Amino acid sequence: MSALEITGFEVFDVRFPTSKSLDGSDAMNLDPDYSGAYLRFETNDPGLTGTSLVFSLGRGTDVQLAALSIVAEKMVGRDVAQSFTNIGDIARELSSDSQLRWHGPDSGVFHMAIGGTLNALWDLFAKVKGVPLWKLLSDMSPEEIVALIDFRYITDAITPAEALEILKRGEVSKENNEKILREKGVPAYTTTPGWLGYSDEKMLSLTTQAKADGFTLIKYKCGKSIVEDQRRLGKVRELVGPDFAIAIDANQVWDVETAITWIKALAPYNLRWVEEPTHPEDILAHARIAKEIAPTPVATGEMANNRIIFKQLLQANAISVMQIDATRVAGVNENIANILMAAKYSVPVCPHAGGVGLCEMVQHFAMFDAVAVTGHHPGRIVEFVDHLHEHFVVPTDIKNGSYIAPLQPGAGAEMHQVSIDTYQFPSGSYWKNGA
Repeated sequence: MSALEITGFEVFDVRFPTSKSLDGSDAMNLDPDYSGAYLRFETNDPGLTGTSLVFSLGRGTDVQLAALSIVAEKMVGRDVAQSFTNIGDIARELSSDSQLRWHGPDSGVFHMAIGGTLNALWDLFAKVKGVPLWKLLSDMSPEEIVALIDFRYITDAITPAEALEILKRGEVSKENNEKILREKGVPAYTTTPGWLGYSDEKMLSLTTQAKADGFTLIKYKCGKSIVEDQRRLGKVRELVGPDFAIAIDANQVWDVETAITWIKALAPYNLRWVEEPTHPEDILAHARIAKEIAPTPVATGEMANNRIIFKQLLQANAISVMQIDATRVAGVNENIANILMAAKYSVPVCPHAGGVGLCEMVQHFAMFDAVAVTGHHPGRIVEFVDHLHEHFVVPTDIKNGSYIAPLQPGAGAEMHQVSIDTYQFPSGSYWKNGA
């Protein structure tokens, strides 16, 4: 039997009309259409493909798709088994392309395209092994995990030796941690009630439902006006009581002084954290805000481009919660670096999972962390949004406010072909019919 080989790939511009119901709306993103540049690697085994999705909000998905095609082409003709053995080298090879780096080293559409390509490879590896991604990663040795990471630019925060030590400490509890994961999952919080475009009635109704569903933390969008935020949070507090955990998310709309003034005005509502209070790459601004608004914690990271941004946020004591995203950085490899840096600095990783496919994908990182890195602890909680899961072959499974560990092989991004055919832009049946 011939070796398994990547023979080609397909890309699709898939867009869902969430702007019609204002799902996903916040102070920065007023009319998002949850979308994704979708990649599918084909192999010489018709039953084995590797898929990923780079999340976007509608316009510009075609640009991401073009970048994804350029990067994915480099994988055609590669032996799958050898690629798994050398995936750390492949990640460094893709991130070192001197012509692509000119467009933004470790950032921008090409960096996200590298992530999309690597995520699709990991999906293929997990399917070949017959396990979900979280299990594939958790079963790898500490030495194998460390070999995945590109330590360029982060050795002043974590060295390979330090990363290895963290993982070796985690080995002692791996078996028990996996048992807990399979029995209970990992805790989730929900943003479903909190979109800024929702009416008070819808917000409060969904809040009541979220509590009934077992969620112990709910996040609300803010940033329209201080008075409006105080009014909305007042209604929420009246409904849920003074002690139920709520967080707010500004989606980067504030300058530093505005953020400090605004958050202090909302502090009486007993906030679990304030998310994205300013520009995602302004480390010094986050550090100052964190100092000025203490003890209200700062959370950020969903728009952080790379491990260097996360390194600086940690070094500057600018965050109390790290929020990684499955498709923003350079895929599985770079997110493992982020998780290990957070472990060294004792900052919990609470992944972002708002958009289409993100819940399905990012849960695997939280589960790897829970099994093989920091174990189960009260600081970790993973975002959940109840939109568009029906389009995925292995949809997110939430029970009693927790992510239940998927057992099917893969990394979570594979979509039903009928969904792609319906929502592919602009040729899919939904868009073609004048939507």
